[in-house]
Amino acid sequence: MKAGGPPVDICNLNYEPLPYVSDRFSLVTCAETIEHLENHWAVFREVFRVLRPGGLAVFSTPNILNLRSRLRFFSSGFYNLFGPLRVAEAELESTRGHINPLSWFYLAHALLSVGFEQLKVAVDKHQRRSVVALPFFAGPIGLANAVVYRRERIDYRTIDQTNDCIVRKMNSRDLLLGRTVVVTVLKPG
Repeated sequence: MKAGGPPVDICNLNYEPLPYVSDRFSLVTCAETIEHLENHWAVFREVFRVLRPGGLAVFSTPNILNLRSRLRFFSSGFYNLFGPLRVAEAELESTRGHINPLSWFYLAHALLSVGFEQLKVAVDKHQRRSVVALPFFAGPIGLANAVVYRRERIDYRTIDQTNDCIVRKMNSRDLLLGRTVVVTVLKPG
């Protein structure tokens, strides 16, 4: 940012809105940023505001739903890339600054709730350790997921046509194996 070249606008997304007028951009990318933010909803609203109607937004964040991360959480209480933090840590930009683990469901839910549409998810690459673990865990995860899905849909009525496709993707092969979640959405227009 301090090197020469084209000018770069800097703002602290934890405390400031984006320094742009509404409906300015056709494309906004937010790569490996939301895990460093205190309030991802506010940033999603800002990205929505500065996008032109029909504009594309791309977000990426560590995938805390991959098998390796799930196993680490099961054993330690911490997801991959989200370990213990020092109180009042000042370096939110560092890897130690990962303060907001955001799973696929809550990322998708927030983006759709803000007003985005045509949600698509991909992963950057499959982790070898997760690929090796998949044959051992696919059956138990599938069985447990079927029980939980049925209970949520029938007993609690928390799954309906507005969120069913998001819930079903949570245990997809890509999300069980992928290192980074990459989500694209469009602003209606």
